[in-house]
Amino acid sequence: MKKTLSIIKPDGTSNNLIGSIIKKFEENNLKIIGLKMIKISKEEAGKFYTIHKEKPFFDSLTDFISEGTIVPMVIYGKDAISKVREIMGETDPRKALKNTIRYEYAESIDRNVVHGSDSEESADFEISFFFSEIEID
Repeated sequence: MKKTLSIIKPDGTSNNLIGSIIKKFEENNLKIIGLKMIKISKEEAGKFYTIHKEKPFFDSLTDFISEGTIVPMVIYGKDAISKVREIMGETDPRKALKNTIRYEYAESIDRNVVHGSDSEESADFEISFFFSEIEID
């Protein structure tokens, strides 16, 4: 059993998709063990996405994630990291499989509704970025 982090991004929260997205995870035998609604600054977004600092999309990514309310959540279950990524679908919604979150709800590769950790190392860093131990069930 593993833990991972997913974030419903500002396009997901502003389009009232929080419940629909959480339902997709829960329907796939994953448990939400930490959840909050917050708004982060561009500076905080830069710290969160520090792994992408040298990439050309860094500024647009940090602008986007800091433009509105986000919902970070800790998700727990068997193979949680790979399962969450499968449920989210490809980053580019045009390449995402049917019934995935991004296929159903994402506008574009840049406004793609959700984030998910891509490895155990990323999950550990990302969970601790948003949650203290007492905030996780």
